[in-house]
Amino acid sequence: MSQFKEKPSSFLRSCQGACKGIFHSLKTEKHLRFHFFASFVVITAGFYLKISGIHWLFITYAIGSVIAAELFNTALERVVDLVQPGYHPIAGIAKDIAAGAVLVTAIQSVVIGIMIFGPYFY
Repeated sequence: MSQFKEKPSSFLRSCQGACKGIFHSLKTEKHLRFHFFASFVVITAGFYLKISGIHWLFITYAIGSVIAAELFNTALERVVDLVQPGYHPIAGIAKDIAAGAVLVTAIQSVVIGIMIFGPYFY
């Protein structure tokens, strides 16, 4: 018997906590709201244009990557603000690096979108 055995309800509590974090971030983070809106537009376009299954795979990956990066960025910003309420150059660099990760995934998603949706417009 493993010492790490969890109660059946702990997984559900974890999911509830995760959803609480996502909804809180949606309420407080305009960039996350923008990413969700852009995702809705892309998904709608994908259904309208009847993109292939493999294209859906890439779209799903792109959307998930950007939203996850934005959530990690938000979490890191909150922790940095908690630990270092005033300005500190290293805290600023940490926040900039996390924002850079979001930018990288957003650019990646735009490239994926162009590769998938581009042929429909040419």
